[in-house]
Formats: sequence, structure tokens, C-alpha cells
Amino acid sequence: MTIYRIEELVFGVEDRAACARFHADAGLDPVVLDGEGPDGEGDADVFTTPEGQRIILKSIGDPSLPPPAEAGSGLREIVWGVGDRAGLDRIAGDLARDRAVQVDGEGVVHSRDETGFGIAFRLRRERQVATEPLPRVNSVRQVQRWNDPPLLPGTRPRPVRIVHLALNIPKAGHREAIDFYLRRLRFRATDDIADTGTFMQCEGDVEHHNFFLCHRPDSAGINHFALEMRHFDQLIERGNHMVSCGWRESRVLGRHLLGSNLYRFFASPAGGRLEFACDMDRMDKDFPTRRWDRNPGHHIWTLKSSGIGAEGRNG
Repeated sequence: MTIYRIEELVFGVEDRAACARFHADAGLDPVVLDGEGPDGEGDADVFTTPEGQRIILKSIGDPSLPPPAEAGSGLREIVWGVGDRAGLDRIAGDLARDRAVQVDGEGVVHSRDETGFGIAFRLRRERQVATEPLPRVNSVRQVQRWNDPPLLPGTRPRPVRIVHLALNIPKAGHREAIDFYLRRLRFRATDDIADTGTFMQCEGDVEHHNFFLCHRPDSAGINHFALEMRHFDQLIERGNHMVSCGWRESRVLGRHLLGSNLYRFFASPAGGRLEFACDMDRMDKDFPTRRWDRNPGHHIWTLKSSGIGAEGRNG
């Protein structure tokens, strides 16, 4: 029943046009599926990553959506990608022991987790984009790049994939909410922080985390999801494009402590925030869970500025 990755994130939103523009500006490709697409005329606006994962935007009152975990626009269902049909059947059978399960006409298994978030499971879409050489770095007496500038100005790189999702959950029952994923769905904790939440890794992946349940806010709803850029320059360029498009950055540039990834965050009209991330830690299955009584800190560093403007100078 190996779960490999996030396959789809389904949102119920108040302003589909604004949400569609946001995800297009983020570098995702619009797709049309049976009359659904980015034109606002179908039942949903659908966007895809190069690796085949989807963001699905539906109107907030769409009767096909699971009930909301929070008021207003927000995440309604997380669809996880499973390796084979036998795995889907095992998940459906296990969940049916203590909660409602529905299997739709495409064979997708739908249910709810301990917090009440809609969850679903489908066969993963097999699509992997070709790798690209990472930028070489020069330093004193350590030259990797000769006569070769790393980037041309004005590039607009696209994210490769959805790499992780973070959800807020209530403090009451938070351990049961986390254990549901660890015990029933075979996720593995990489960092368990008693006063904050738990970072988890899918059984079929090696990211520091594909999933984070955070009880510190003591509420239910989406915190953020992350799109992975290949490297730091791409993260800066795509974030700059979002700023140019008028979207509000919700946290200054930095590097996380747990997971080590670089990040830029933007407030999303679909609910929560969108993170652009790169250079995250990879943990193999022998890596022991780190346990913390107190949060060791959000970041290693964040960008500080003395007021330099958009043109790169102050005054």
C-alpha cells in the first residue's frame, strides 16, 4: 500500500478567477479535463506540475466537495498517489473498519482523517521530468565554473512538483491525528516536536517531509503547500515574478532549520500560503526520528534589509 506522493490538492474557493491567476503566475500549467479548465466555464480550474500532480480549484459551494475544515476558501481534499491497485484496495479495506469510505467511478478511494480533512487515494501518475545540471559554484581556490555565467537575466523558471503539504490541526486530539498517518498509512516521522507538530515522510519518498501536521495554532485548516524549484536562483526568480504580478509575500526569504530548505512564501487566495522551496534534506529509511520537547527554531537565517528598493539600491 505504498504512498509515494501528493497527487492532487482540491480547493473550494470564493474567487476562482483570482485563484486561477495565482496558480498560473506560480508557474503551473492549466489543463482541460472533460470540460473543466482555466476558463471558468467548467466545474473546476485545473493546473498541473511538470511531474503530473494537480491543483484543482472548485467553487466554494460545489456539492461534490467534502465539507470544509475552516471557513472561507481552503483545502477540501488531499489526494495521495499509491503504487498499485492492490495497495488501494488495502487502504480502502483498512479505513472502512472505522470510517465511511467511497470509491468513485475512476477507482479513487475517498474518506476523512481524524481531524475531518477529506483524504483520497489514487494510482499515481507516472511522469518524471528530465533532470537538469545544477549550477556550479565558484569560491576561492575552488573553481567549478569557467567562462560560463550561471544564468541569463530575466529567466522565468517553473516549479517541478508539489513537494509537501502543511496542515494546522487542533491541539485536542493532535496525537491521534498524527498517529492515524503513522500507523494506518505508513508515514514515518522525521522530526516530532512536542509543542508544535510532526514532520512526516511518505513510505515511498525520501524528502525530509511530504506532510506536516502542526497543532501549535490550535485550529484546523491549510497552513501551506510547497512547490519545489530546482535551485536557489530559480526560487528567487519565480518569487520575484510573483511580486511583479502583485501577489503579497507573507514571509521573508530564508532557510528552514528542520528540513534545511530555502523558501519564499506567498499568501494564496485559495487559502493558506504557497511556498516555493529548494534544497531540502533527504532522509533515508535508516534516519532515526528526532524528538524535541520544544521547537528548536523556524529557520537558520532570514533575509534582513535596510530598505533597499526594487532597483537594488537605497536612495
